[in-house]
Amino acid sequence: MEALATPPLTLRALTPDDLPEVIAIDAVIEGRSRAAYVERRLAAARRDPALHAQFAACDGERLAGHMLARVLEDEFGRGGRALRLELVGVRADLRGHGVGSQLFELLCQWARRHGVRELRTLATWNDANMLRWLDHTGFRLAPAYVVDCAVDGGSYLPERDDALELPVGAGPGHEISFGIGAGNDFERLARDSADVVSMTPADLADIVRIDRGITGRDRSAYLQAKLSEALDDAGLRISLAARRDGANVGYLMARVDRGDFGRTEPVAVIDTLGVDPEYARRGVGRALLSQLFANLGALRVERVETVVTAGELPMLGFLFGAGFAPAQRLAFARPLD
Repeated sequence: MEALATPPLTLRALTPDDLPEVIAIDAVIEGRSRAAYVERRLAAARRDPALHAQFAACDGERLAGHMLARVLEDEFGRGGRALRLELVGVRADLRGHGVGSQLFELLCQWARRHGVRELRTLATWNDANMLRWLDHTGFRLAPAYVVDCAVDGGSYLPERDDALELPVGAGPGHEISFGIGAGNDFERLARDSADVVSMTPADLADIVRIDRGITGRDRSAYLQAKLSEALDDAGLRISLAARRDGANVGYLMARVDRGDFGRTEPVAVIDTLGVDPEYARRGVGRALLSQLFANLGALRVERVETVVTAGELPMLGFLFGAGFAPAQRLAFARPLD
């Protein structure tokens, strides 16, 4: 079969004026409009342009395609600086003409200039078109697990919501001991182990301090950007701080994605969760998760999802112990030369 010729394209950065066409292209692909999700991704890039790569391909005055990605830095122990591909779309009449390939090459060039070592993304295991495109562009399965958990209206779950009291030295290094059965004290919930409240800008200094204790690095600029995005929609009260003994001792940053890459239901994505090492194994992580699920139940969000590298076994054990299980989505990565 003769290859389709690539039309002459102009490649450039996405602008706010492109929003209607991006939404229209995406709606054709997904079979429904995701205007709020797309608008939020473009708005995040306007706030923190250094952490986002968003490009457009145009044939004349019309948008032919778009590609959106954002920077990741060591989230949940994933090493180095990476770029997460979040949204890609090509106008229906131009599919198969190489528009996506040109946008992808532009994205790779941007990534190399900005010190990005790897591209990452997620896809549902049975999304044949996306999987075929990922294979064509050099992505491979990543050494990481996508795990999720049904919110179920925020209903009580003993392994997540019961308080956990362990003696010093118990447990495999984080928040849970598989040798201790869950309690059934409905009067003492995990979130009673700490004062868990909605995150505010005033929490940034403590978040940076805790993160430095975990990672050994100062990521204040990156965490500032993450906090700004987490607080962008004040109605979605899902990024949390945990206080004990008069100080912040843990945090959980999350966002609601209303359908990236084929998801139809609103899903909360945990970007990062940290506990002050001095308060490890004292129920702080469980308190944060317990309050998160309670808040999400009120917001009618249906699932919580996150990605954990294969080497982060303590975090994986903690999440599995709190009710998470393997998701129907796969993690992919593509190293950059």
